[in-house]
Amino acid sequence: MKFLDLAKVYVRSGGGGAGCVSFRREKFIEHGGPDGGDGGKGGDVWAEAVEGLNTLIDFRFQQHFFAKSGGHGMGAQRTGASGDDILLRVPVGTEILEEDQETVVADLTEPGQRVLLARGGNGGFGNLHFKSSTNRAPRHANPGQPGVERTLWLRLKLIADAGLVGLPNAGKSTFLAAVSNARPKIADYPFTTLHPNLGVVGVDGHEFVMADIPGLIEGASEGRGLGDQFLGHVERSRVLLHLVDGTAEDVAQDARTILTELEAYSPALAEKPRVTALNKIDALDPETLAERKAALEAEIGGPVLLMSGVSREGVTEVLRALWSRIAPSRRPAEDREDKPWQP
Repeated sequence: MKFLDLAKVYVRSGGGGAGCVSFRREKFIEHGGPDGGDGGKGGDVWAEAVEGLNTLIDFRFQQHFFAKSGGHGMGAQRTGASGDDILLRVPVGTEILEEDQETVVADLTEPGQRVLLARGGNGGFGNLHFKSSTNRAPRHANPGQPGVERTLWLRLKLIADAGLVGLPNAGKSTFLAAVSNARPKIADYPFTTLHPNLGVVGVDGHEFVMADIPGLIEGASEGRGLGDQFLGHVERSRVLLHLVDGTAEDVAQDARTILTELEAYSPALAEKPRVTALNKIDALDPETLAERKAALEAEIGGPVLLMSGVSREGVTEVLRALWSRIAPSRRPAEDREDKPWQP
């Protein structure tokens, strides 16, 4: 299935049905009086987060969602039928934005959360509604209210416990393939990963979800390369795994580039808990490895783990370090309450 994380949709709720002007006409009843019914309510447009989806590809082929209008009122005090609602099923983690792509309408982060995108118009009153002691035979009725029309953007931010960041060819996809059943494309050239990949990782009897995004380059926060398009997918992560290519000439500069881009994109993203690992150590001799590890630790001001996604050396220690930062934020299942989202 093709991955799509941004889609534009057009929604319109149904208009209300018009009220009816009608009078009772029966044999032997001379003054039957008004009996026009009210119009039916127009259908609403809703969005709901559902499990089992991880792409917005469905909204590439259908972009217009128009709810049914309410039926008109009829004689004999008959109310028009209400229009059917329309439900947009979106993946968990979908943000709904106004047409300006900045104003957030809703952020659906839990399965079952719903938000009303467009409310249907109310039906108009029939002439029976206007009957009174001083107006025994009203000859007017209300038209139904029109529906609401909106242009919205759907933006998917995958929900993962850990996010992988690094320069192109840092070994992120190799690492994800080594620790999960995910099968991302792996090759020896930059920008092999063109869309985010998710994998379920297990360590010491615990499982968590890891997201791999395309590599970042200098200027990514300003739109260069591919990584800036997908940084939103690691915004929701509880911890970041920063992989640095140990075979690079200047590992400190490589690390500085990533940290600078994270800070430029979002200070909150740069402040997330982070585990830094020097990758591809199987290709380094002990002296070079010690030198580059010391340079990297001096640059980030913290400890650096050593690992190799190919030989799987040090991989378990990296996963344990990630889980130690994920575990405190996990809530017991019995404490969770699935409540409808309220705008």
